[in-house]
Parts: sequence; C-alpha cells; structure tokens
Amino acid sequence: MQESKIAVEAVVCIPTFRRSAWLARTLQSVCAQETDFAFAVVVVDNDAPNPVGARYAREFLASRSFPSLVLTEERQGNCHAINRAFGEAMDAFPDAEFLLMIDDDEIALPGWLAAMVGTAQREKADIVGGPVVRQFEVPVTAAVTRHLLFGSIEGTTRPIDQIHGSGNCLIRRHVFKGLASPLFDVRFNFLGGGDMEFFTRCRRAGYQSWWCAEAVIREFVPEERVSARFLMTRSLRTGSINYVIDRMHSGSARRIIAKNALSLGAGVMRSLALLVKTRRLLPASHPLLVSVGRTLASLGFLPTPYRASN
Repeated sequence: MQESKIAVEAVVCIPTFRRSAWLARTLQSVCAQETDFAFAVVVVDNDAPNPVGARYAREFLASRSFPSLVLTEERQGNCHAINRAFGEAMDAFPDAEFLLMIDDDEIALPGWLAAMVGTAQREKADIVGGPVVRQFEVPVTAAVTRHLLFGSIEGTTRPIDQIHGSGNCLIRRHVFKGLASPLFDVRFNFLGGGDMEFFTRCRRAGYQSWWCAEAVIREFVPEERVSARFLMTRSLRTGSINYVIDRMHSGSARRIIAKNALSLGAGVMRSLALLVKTRRLLPASHPLLVSVGRTLASLGFLPTPYRASN
C-alpha cells in the first residue's frame, strides 16, 4: 500500500479479471484526473491463480507515487471482488467520504472524477451515476448500435429514481454503513446483476440518487460482444436478473407469477413496436427475450456467464 500524508477524500475502486492490457488504460485515465482534492486508487484482481493484473497495477501505481492499494481476492466472483474493493478502501482510507467504481474495460474522460464528487457535494446526493459511452472495437451494423443493451440514461444532470450499474458510480460512505452485508449480494457472482440489486436496495432504503451528465466514461466493446448470439443471450440474462431481484424483494409468489405473465404479453407488443420502428430483428428481439429470460429463471434455468474455468 502506498500512503498519502494528505487526507484522501475519494477512492476509485477497480475490480479486474484477466484483462491486464485493458486495466492499463483504465488506470492511466484515472490517474490523469485533475481534482482539487486528494484521491486514491484500489485495485482488486479476482484471478488468484495468476494475478497478472495485480502485478501490473502495483508497478504502474508505484511509478506514480500515488496513494493506492492493490489486492488479490481469492474467492472467484465479481461480487466478491467488488465487496473486497469497497471494504478495503473504507478501511485503508478512513477519511474518504466518496467511493467510486470504474470497470477494467472502461476509461474515465477528463473531468470525470471532479464532476462526480462535485455533484455529490453540491446536491448532497447519496449515489451518483454517469454516462457510459460505448466505443466498438470493430465496425458494427446499425442493428447493433440501436440495441437497447447499449442504451443509457440520457438527459441533463438531475435526481433520478436509481442507477442500474456500477461501471460509473459514486457511493457515499454512509450508504455502505446503512446496508446489511454482503453489500453486493454474492448470489449474483456468476449471473451478473449484483449492482442492479444493490442499487434497488439503496432506493428502497430511501437513498437519493443523482445523474451527472458531465461525468462520462467510455467503455470498449470487443468483437465477441457484438454478435447476434451474444446480444440475444445477454437479453435472456437481463430477464433472469430482473426475475431474481423481483423474487428477492417482492415477497409475493402470486405477484411474481402475474408479473411474468404480463411481461410475456408486453414483451411481444414491445418487440413488434421496435420492429416497426427500427426494421431490424436484432434490437426488436430484446423485449421479448427479456420476458422469456424471466420465465426461464422462474423454472430454475439461470445462466452463469461469469463463472470462469481455471
């Protein structure tokens, strides 16, 4: 750990898994942020057998004399890695009020960190989210760019009901203290969606979320994530995640069954409407596949795309 004599106000957490080359550009973008407050970086590598990312992060951060902490999380699963990152960040930097997260396939654009913290301070927000702009690493069709999975909250800086992803987020320290552990539910380790469930709990607990339009992050989308097969599978998984979250928080089996039935009908209508609007089958398939994913999850069929083989 590299310590700082100046009180750290914000900590940027970066979970990583087998993407050291991508982690390099993430770290470069974070360390290039210009702020009028001190901030630190925490990296957690979730590949314990071969923590290449941790080794790279230590070398990179040491060369910049930056307040930082680099760790390896032995338990496989993205929620384990995220919980470790936030937990260690709060322990290592006790003066830090703002905990942020960026994924290892993203870069922070100039002004990102200052805008996130500034919005939290000015608006007294508990949680802040910002835009994630996709940059495709291969040429893609209009059917891909118009797919709802690549959509994002839009509009000006304002209060919102909740954010849905942790790839560009700020969370105040007291939010973590007010929620039960584990913060990110480890049941979502290999399914994904632990961030959405976390922010759902935050909303239900009454924490105020804001959208900061100026805090932009760019996500790099590789070739394997733009195929029709990948996107259709991802749509099904989105439905599975929605079902699991509803099951956890609804408390009524009858209500969930009714919602599944309504979802199927609505999914058909929304897909037809999108087909008329876009004249492309791939983006139009998303609402229906989300509904099908809900139904499959209710029957016990849950995907595990984040379970990696050693």
